[in-house]
Amino acid sequence: MIELKHINKIYNGFNALNDISLTIKDGEICGIIGQSGAGKSTLVRCINMLEPPTSGDVIVNGKNMVTLSKRELREERKKIGMIFQHFNLLSSRTVYENVAFPLELSNVPQGEQKERINDILELVGLADYRNKYPAQLSGGQKQRVGIARAIALQPDLIVCDEPVSALDVSVQSQVLNLLKDLQKQYGLTYLFIGHDLSVINFIADRVCVMFLGHVCEVATKEELYSRPMHPYTAFLMDAIPQADPHRRNQHRRVLMGEVPSPVNLPSGCCFHTRCPYATERCRTEVPELREWDGRMVAC
Repeated sequence: MIELKHINKIYNGFNALNDISLTIKDGEICGIIGQSGAGKSTLVRCINMLEPPTSGDVIVNGKNMVTLSKRELREERKKIGMIFQHFNLLSSRTVYENVAFPLELSNVPQGEQKERINDILELVGLADYRNKYPAQLSGGQKQRVGIARAIALQPDLIVCDEPVSALDVSVQSQVLNLLKDLQKQYGLTYLFIGHDLSVINFIADRVCVMFLGHVCEVATKEELYSRPMHPYTAFLMDAIPQADPHRRNQHRRVLMGEVPSPVNLPSGCCFHTRCPYATERCRTEVPELREWDGRMVAC
Protein backbone atom coordinates (compact mmCIF):
# COMPACT_ATOMS: atom_id res chain seq x y z
CA MET A 1 0.00 0.00 0.00
CA ILE A 2 2.78 2.44 0.97
CA GLU A 3 6.45 2.31 0.09
CA LEU A 4 8.70 5.07 1.39
CA LYS A 5 12.16 5.20 -0.15
CA HIS A 6 14.91 7.29 1.47
CA ILE A 7 12.62 10.14 2.58
CA ASN A 8 14.34 13.30 3.79
CA LYS A 9 12.60 16.48 4.94
CA ILE A 10 14.60 19.61 5.69
CA TYR A 11 13.22 22.86 7.17
CA ASN A 12 15.67 25.79 7.06
CA GLY A 13 18.63 23.49 7.52
CA PHE A 14 16.86 21.36 10.16
CA ASN A 15 16.56 17.67 9.21
CA ALA A 16 13.07 16.63 10.41
CA LEU A 17 13.28 13.27 8.59
CA ASN A 18 16.50 11.42 7.83
CA ASP A 19 16.59 8.71 5.16
CA ILE A 20 13.26 7.08 6.11
CA SER A 21 12.47 3.83 4.30
CA LEU A 22 9.33 1.90 5.25
CA THR A 23 6.87 -0.49 3.62
CA ILE A 24 3.24 -0.81 4.74
CA LYS A 25 1.31 -3.79 3.42
CA ASP A 26 -2.22 -3.76 2.03
CA GLY A 27 -4.75 -4.41 4.82
CA GLU A 28 -2.19 -3.86 7.58
CA ILE A 29 -2.36 -1.60 10.63
CA CYS A 30 1.10 -0.08 10.98
CA GLY A 31 1.75 1.88 14.15
CA ILE A 32 4.41 4.58 14.39
CA ILE A 33 5.61 5.55 17.85
CA GLY A 34 8.16 7.98 19.20
CA GLN A 35 8.50 10.96 21.51
CA SER A 36 7.46 14.49 20.52
CA GLY A 37 9.80 15.76 17.82
CA ALA A 38 10.50 12.29 16.45
CA GLY A 39 9.07 13.27 13.05
CA LYS A 40 5.83 11.26 13.13
CA SER A 41 3.48 14.04 11.99
CA THR A 42 6.02 15.32 9.46
CA LEU A 43 6.07 11.84 7.95
CA VAL A 44 2.26 11.91 7.64
CA ARG A 45 2.39 15.27 5.86
CA CYS A 46 4.95 13.88 3.42
CA ILE A 47 2.81 10.81 2.68
CA ASN A 48 -0.28 12.84 1.77
CA MET A 49 1.95 15.47 0.13
CA LEU A 50 0.72 18.37 2.24
CA GLU A 51 4.46 18.96 2.59
CA PRO A 52 6.41 17.15 -0.14
CA PRO A 53 9.66 15.52 1.01
CA THR A 54 12.92 17.30 0.24
CA SER A 55 14.10 14.08 -1.40
CA GLY A 56 12.99 10.48 -1.74
CA ASP A 57 9.94 8.69 -3.13
CA VAL A 58 6.45 8.27 -1.65
CA ILE A 59 4.70 5.42 -3.45
CA VAL A 60 1.03 4.90 -2.54
CA ASN A 61 -0.96 2.18 -4.30
CA GLY A 62 1.78 1.86 -6.90
CA LYS A 63 1.90 5.58 -7.77
CA ASN A 64 4.79 7.87 -6.88
CA MET A 65 3.10 10.88 -5.23
CA VAL A 66 6.24 12.99 -5.70
CA THR A 67 6.07 12.90 -9.51
CA LEU A 68 2.31 13.42 -9.97
CA SER A 69 0.83 16.60 -11.43
CA LYS A 70 -1.42 18.75 -9.21
CA ARG A 71 -4.55 17.32 -10.84
CA GLU A 72 -3.35 13.74 -10.47
CA LEU A 73 -2.35 14.41 -6.87
CA ARG A 74 -5.84 15.71 -6.04
CA GLU A 75 -7.33 12.47 -7.35
CA GLU A 76 -4.89 10.28 -5.42
CA ARG A 77 -5.49 12.20 -2.18
CA LYS A 78 -9.14 11.19 -2.37
CA LYS A 79 -7.98 7.62 -1.77
CA ILE A 80 -6.36 8.62 1.55
CA GLY A 81 -8.62 9.27 4.53
CA MET A 82 -7.33 11.44 7.41
CA ILE A 83 -8.29 11.30 11.09
CA PHE A 84 -6.83 14.10 13.21
CA GLN A 85 -5.96 14.47 16.88
CA HIS A 86 -8.16 17.54 17.42
CA PHE A 87 -11.00 16.44 15.11
CA ASN A 88 -10.72 19.39 12.61
CA LEU A 89 -14.51 19.62 12.26
CA LEU A 90 -16.23 22.61 10.68
CA SER A 91 -18.00 24.31 13.60
CA SER A 92 -20.65 25.98 11.42
CA ARG A 93 -21.75 22.66 9.88
CA THR A 94 -23.89 19.91 11.35
CA VAL A 95 -22.65 16.34 11.78
CA TYR A 96 -24.33 15.41 8.48
CA GLU A 97 -22.79 18.40 6.67
CA ASN A 98 -19.30 17.67 8.06
CA VAL A 99 -19.44 14.13 6.68
CA ALA A 100 -20.85 15.44 3.40
CA PHE A 101 -18.01 17.95 2.94
CA PRO A 102 -15.47 15.67 1.20
CA LEU A 103 -18.25 14.25 -0.98
CA GLU A 104 -19.22 17.77 -2.08
CA LEU A 105 -15.60 18.57 -2.95
CA SER A 106 -15.47 15.39 -5.05
CA ASN A 107 -18.76 16.20 -6.84
CA VAL A 108 -20.52 13.04 -5.68
CA PRO A 109 -24.20 13.26 -6.80
CA GLN A 110 -26.65 14.43 -4.11
CA GLY A 111 -28.68 11.21 -4.14
CA GLU A 112 -25.60 9.07 -3.65
CA GLN A 113 -24.31 11.46 -0.96
CA LYS A 114 -27.46 11.11 1.13
CA GLU A 115 -27.52 7.31 0.98
CA ARG A 116 -23.81 6.98 1.73
CA ILE A 117 -23.83 9.46 4.65
CA ASN A 118 -26.88 7.83 6.26
CA ASP A 119 -25.18 4.44 6.08
CA ILE A 120 -21.92 5.79 7.52
CA LEU A 121 -23.62 7.64 10.41
CA GLU A 122 -25.48 4.44 11.27
CA LEU A 123 -22.20 2.56 11.16
CA VAL A 124 -20.39 4.90 13.60
CA GLY A 125 -23.37 5.20 15.95
CA LEU A 126 -24.30 8.81 15.15
CA ALA A 127 -27.56 8.37 13.24
CA ASP A 128 -29.45 10.31 15.96
CA TYR A 129 -26.91 13.16 15.94
CA ARG A 130 -27.00 14.09 12.26
CA ASN A 131 -28.45 17.58 12.93
CA LYS A 132 -26.21 18.40 15.90
CA TYR A 133 -23.30 20.84 15.69
CA PRO A 134 -19.75 19.99 16.90
CA ALA A 135 -20.16 22.22 19.98
CA GLN A 136 -23.03 19.95 21.09
CA LEU A 137 -20.93 16.76 20.94
CA SER A 138 -18.57 15.05 23.35
CA GLY A 139 -14.95 14.39 22.37
CA GLY A 140 -15.68 10.77 21.48
CA GLN A 141 -18.64 11.78 19.32
CA LYS A 142 -16.54 14.41 17.53
CA GLN A 143 -13.92 11.79 16.71
CA ARG A 144 -16.64 9.47 15.39
CA VAL A 145 -17.63 12.29 13.03
CA GLY A 146 -13.97 12.54 12.02
CA ILE A 147 -13.89 8.81 11.33
CA ALA A 148 -17.15 8.99 9.34
CA ARG A 149 -15.72 11.83 7.24
CA ALA A 150 -12.48 9.88 6.67
CA ILE A 151 -14.31 6.85 5.22
CA ALA A 152 -16.89 8.88 3.24
CA LEU A 153 -14.90 8.68 -0.01
CA GLN A 154 -14.30 4.94 0.52
CA PRO A 155 -10.49 5.24 0.68
CA ASP A 156 -8.05 2.33 0.60
CA LEU A 157 -5.78 3.95 3.19
CA ILE A 158 -6.56 5.89 6.37
CA VAL A 159 -3.87 7.90 8.13
CA CYS A 160 -4.64 8.35 11.84
CA ASP A 161 -2.58 11.14 13.40
CA GLU A 162 -2.85 10.54 17.17
CA PRO A 163 -6.64 10.09 16.88
CA VAL A 164 -7.32 9.17 20.53
CA SER A 165 -4.72 11.18 22.46
CA ALA A 166 -7.23 14.02 23.13
CA LEU A 167 -9.85 11.60 24.51
CA ASP A 168 -10.49 10.17 27.96
CA VAL A 169 -9.18 6.63 28.45
CA SER A 170 -12.71 5.17 28.67
CA VAL A 171 -13.63 6.81 25.36
CA GLN A 172 -10.35 5.80 23.71
CA SER A 173 -11.28 2.12 23.86
CA GLN A 174 -14.63 2.78 22.14
CA VAL A 175 -12.96 4.69 19.28
CA LEU A 176 -10.17 2.11 18.91
CA ASN A 177 -12.69 -0.74 18.76
CA LEU A 178 -14.66 1.17 16.12
CA LEU A 179 -11.49 1.66 14.04
CA LYS A 180 -10.67 -2.06 14.25
CA ASP A 181 -14.23 -3.03 13.28
CA LEU A 182 -14.16 -0.71 10.25
CA GLN A 183 -10.74 -2.03 9.22
CA LYS A 184 -12.04 -5.59 9.18
CA GLN A 185 -15.30 -4.68 7.46
CA TYR A 186 -13.73 -2.66 4.64
CA GLY A 187 -10.27 -4.22 4.46
CA LEU A 188 -8.67 -0.85 5.15
CA THR A 189 -4.99 -0.12 5.60
CA TYR A 190 -4.16 2.11 8.58
CA LEU A 191 -1.08 4.18 9.28
CA PHE A 192 -1.58 4.89 12.99
CA ILE A 193 0.56 7.57 14.64
CA GLY A 194 0.79 7.60 18.42
CA HIS A 195 2.94 7.96 21.50
CA ASP A 196 0.89 5.82 23.91
CA LEU A 197 2.50 2.38 23.90
CA SER A 198 -0.62 0.62 25.17
CA VAL A 199 -2.74 2.11 22.37
CA ILE A 200 -0.25 1.03 19.70
CA ASN A 201 -0.02 -2.43 21.29
CA PHE A 202 -3.81 -2.78 21.10
CA ILE A 203 -4.37 -1.67 17.51
CA ALA A 204 -1.23 -2.29 15.44
CA ASP A 205 -0.08 -5.37 13.53
CA ARG A 206 3.42 -4.00 12.97
CA VAL A 207 5.25 -1.12 14.67
CA CYS A 208 7.84 1.41 13.52
CA VAL A 209 9.82 3.18 16.27
CA MET A 210 11.19 6.67 15.48
CA PHE A 211 13.71 8.84 17.30
CA LEU A 212 14.70 12.36 16.19
CA GLY A 213 13.75 11.85 12.54
CA HIS A 214 15.29 8.37 12.26
CA VAL A 215 13.73 4.89 12.17
CA CYS A 216 15.18 2.80 15.01
CA GLU A 217 13.31 -0.46 14.62
CA VAL A 218 10.45 -2.03 12.63
CA ALA A 219 8.93 -5.29 13.82
CA THR A 220 5.66 -7.09 14.43
CA LYS A 221 3.85 -6.00 17.57
CA GLU A 222 4.53 -9.33 19.27
CA GLU A 223 8.27 -9.19 18.54
CA LEU A 224 8.68 -5.57 19.51
CA TYR A 225 6.87 -5.70 22.84
CA SER A 226 8.28 -9.05 23.96
CA ARG A 227 11.87 -8.70 22.71
CA PRO A 228 12.92 -5.20 21.62
CA MET A 229 16.34 -5.10 19.97
CA HIS A 230 17.18 -1.39 19.61
CA PRO A 231 18.29 0.17 22.93
CA TYR A 232 15.82 3.07 22.54
CA THR A 233 12.94 0.63 21.99
CA ALA A 234 14.02 -1.35 25.04
CA PHE A 235 13.94 1.77 27.21
CA LEU A 236 10.48 2.65 25.84
CA MET A 237 9.17 -0.78 26.78
CA ASP A 238 10.77 -0.49 30.21
CA ALA A 239 8.77 2.68 30.81
CA ILE A 240 5.37 0.96 30.40
CA PRO A 241 3.57 1.07 33.79
CA GLN A 242 3.13 -2.33 35.44
CA ALA A 243 -0.34 -3.33 36.61
CA ASP A 244 1.09 -6.02 38.90
CA PRO A 245 1.87 -4.32 42.27
CA HIS A 246 4.60 -6.90 42.97
CA ARG A 247 6.47 -5.90 39.80
CA ARG A 248 5.80 -2.19 40.05
CA ASN A 249 8.77 -1.44 42.30
CA GLN A 250 11.24 -3.62 40.47
CA HIS A 251 14.40 -1.86 39.33
CA ARG A 252 13.96 -0.09 36.01
CA ARG A 253 16.64 1.24 33.77
CA VAL A 254 16.47 5.00 33.43
CA LEU A 255 17.86 6.87 30.45
CA MET A 256 20.83 9.02 31.41
CA GLY A 257 22.98 11.42 29.43
CA GLU A 258 22.35 14.48 27.32
CA VAL A 259 19.12 14.79 25.36
CA PRO A 260 20.15 15.76 21.79
CA SER A 261 18.71 18.88 20.20
CA PRO A 262 16.62 18.15 17.07
CA VAL A 263 18.18 21.18 15.36
CA ASN A 264 21.74 20.12 16.21
CA LEU A 265 21.93 16.35 16.05
CA PRO A 266 25.10 14.63 17.28
CA SER A 267 27.36 12.88 14.81
CA GLY A 268 26.95 9.17 14.22
CA CYS A 269 23.95 7.49 15.85
CA CYS A 270 21.60 10.22 17.16
CA PHE A 271 20.88 8.08 20.26
CA HIS A 272 24.50 7.55 21.29
CA THR A 273 24.50 10.41 23.86
CA ARG A 274 21.95 8.48 25.94
CA CYS A 275 22.78 4.89 25.05
CA PRO A 276 24.58 2.82 27.74
CA TYR A 277 25.97 0.50 25.04
CA ALA A 278 27.48 3.19 22.80
CA THR A 279 30.98 2.62 21.43
CA GLU A 280 33.33 4.88 19.49
CA ARG A 281 31.83 3.56 16.25
CA CYS A 282 28.38 4.76 17.38
CA ARG A 283 29.76 8.30 17.78
CA THR A 284 31.10 8.48 14.24
CA GLU A 285 28.95 6.21 12.04
CA VAL A 286 25.20 6.51 11.33
CA PRO A 287 23.79 2.96 11.68
CA GLU A 288 22.07 1.56 8.61
CA LEU A 289 18.52 0.18 8.91
CA ARG A 290 19.03 -3.49 8.09
CA GLU A 291 17.35 -6.82 8.58
CA TRP A 292 18.22 -8.58 11.82
CA ASP A 293 16.50 -11.69 13.14
CA GLY A 294 13.34 -11.15 11.08
CA ARG A 295 12.97 -7.42 11.73
CA MET A 296 14.59 -4.13 10.70
CA VAL A 297 16.95 -2.47 13.18
CA ALA A 298 19.27 0.55 12.91
CA CYS A 299 21.90 -0.23 15.53
